[in-house]
Amino acid sequence: MSTPPTGDDATGNERLEAFGDQLIEVHDWLREELARLQDGVGAYLDGTGARPRELRAHCLTFCSALERHHTGEDGTAFPALAERFPELRPVIEKLVQDHDLISGILHRIEELVGGLEAARELGEAEAAKVRGELDGLAAIMESHFTFEERQIVAALNDLRDPGWTSSPPGFLLGGEQR
Repeated sequence: MSTPPTGDDATGNERLEAFGDQLIEVHDWLREELARLQDGVGAYLDGTGARPRELRAHCLTFCSALERHHTGEDGTAFPALAERFPELRPVIEKLVQDHDLISGILHRIEELVGGLEAARELGEAEAAKVRGELDGLAAIMESHFTFEERQIVAALNDLRDPGWTSSPPGFLLGGEQR
């Protein structure tokens, strides 16, 4: 994922105008990482993939990045958007509810990925549970991201927050920058 220009490479307004677009880039990165995790878990459960320790590390990295992204939105972007665009408050409330739902799913996935060896040994029922949680997360994330992008990207692109000029808020950082 690209890093937004800073310093002499960009004026504050150029950088600020891109926050909604940067949000989409972060969402795309998170989508890719979840797809990689799904593929890795699937391959392991089918007997062809990486060791559980490597998958667990990938899972923890992904889950942590998604949690930090949502925590950053809840604590930084959403309050700023609600203040500047009060008509978005119902949308923001829905997005925060989604964040809570996704957080619970992430914790279940972390537990399931931690027990991948047992899931593979116990058979198809346990493997299906792991796959089901990952598929459910993918569906909810896609619905959430699509809704969020449709509802707030334009407002986020219009938002002017001088505090974000020198360094991007955490919800706009990709995993390699966290």
